[in-house]
Amino acid sequence: MKHIVIDARVINSSTGRYVQKLIEYLEKLDKTNRYSILVPKKDVNFYKPKNINFKIIVADFKNYSLDEQLKFKSFLDNLSADLVHFCMPQQPILYKGKKVTTIHDLTLLKTYNSDKNLLIYRFKQFIGYFVFKYVIKNSNQIIVPSNFTKSEVIKFDKSAKNKINLTYESADVSLGSLKKYEHPFKKFILYVGQQSDYKNIKRLGDAHQLLLKKYPDLGLILVGKKNASTKINETYFTGKKYKNIIFTDFLPDNQKDWLYSKAEAYVFPSLMEGFGLPGLEAMGYGTPVISSNATCLPEIYGDAAIYFNPYDIKDMADKISDVLENETLRKKMITKGHAQFKKYSWEKMARETLEIYKKALED
Repeated sequence: MKHIVIDARVINSSTGRYVQKLIEYLEKLDKTNRYSILVPKKDVNFYKPKNINFKIIVADFKNYSLDEQLKFKSFLDNLSADLVHFCMPQQPILYKGKKVTTIHDLTLLKTYNSDKNLLIYRFKQFIGYFVFKYVIKNSNQIIVPSNFTKSEVIKFDKSAKNKINLTYESADVSLGSLKKYEHPFKKFILYVGQQSDYKNIKRLGDAHQLLLKKYPDLGLILVGKKNASTKINETYFTGKKYKNIIFTDFLPDNQKDWLYSKAEAYVFPSLMEGFGLPGLEAMGYGTPVISSNATCLPEIYGDAAIYFNPYDIKDMADKISDVLENETLRKKMITKGHAQFKKYSWEKMARETLEIYKKALED
């Protein structure tokens, strides 16, 4: 029996679904090894293991902090783990035990979010560059969620080449009852997720306003917690007197999933992704997906989505219009979307991850 530690400090975040599902399916697959799941104090009750070999432990160390580098390192040493899986690149670089690191994308190094202080953000990127380099060189195995990210990581540091592993993520369809989200629109397009600059929400709003000339009652519903990034977009839309746009703030899954199931289309305008989970969720609910053609998205969605140039507002509006007015195309996209959704499996991802743990332990 080995003691495996999973750094799940991001379990209640946008990347947290990956961590949560990994643990959920590892519980079903591995009845032998002992697991310690590290979470911040605020999330101590967020996930409750059912397998007695899995234990939640509070690890209240802020990402990208001095405490993470020093106190978290000491904390990990005291756990005497045979293997630590860091589910994000941020980790104590002086930790010397065997480790697996998941790198979802290189967004931190390649983007800037205007809600952040520029100097602080650039300094964080500067430090992040060296942390990523160190993590890649010193991880026994590396996990990525797409071939696109795999090629990006290898391009960034060639030492990743012989230890990088692709494990596709997945998406879920709720088996419970959905709860209606009250809104004034007869028809609406949908976006779900955070709204950092690279998510390209301003251009989505611009494209939506072009569509109002042809579809004056069409709504745009943006689901996601209201934070500094969201408020920047709200201010932009208000300043331009844009109509028929709703920012929902955080929604529970049953309302978010209701919106997925009722939308005319899910639109994903992002400039950079490592996997693109929301589009798959939409396909699972039978909603046509109209996506940016950037980075990994064509790899993940295949021929089940319609693609646009994310920098071209007219192209985005035209592709959305094609789906809105062509019922034959919609039905074809829904059928292909269901098929694409079924290609991905959290259980398969967890099974592949368990094999990666075994490889790392043998290194």
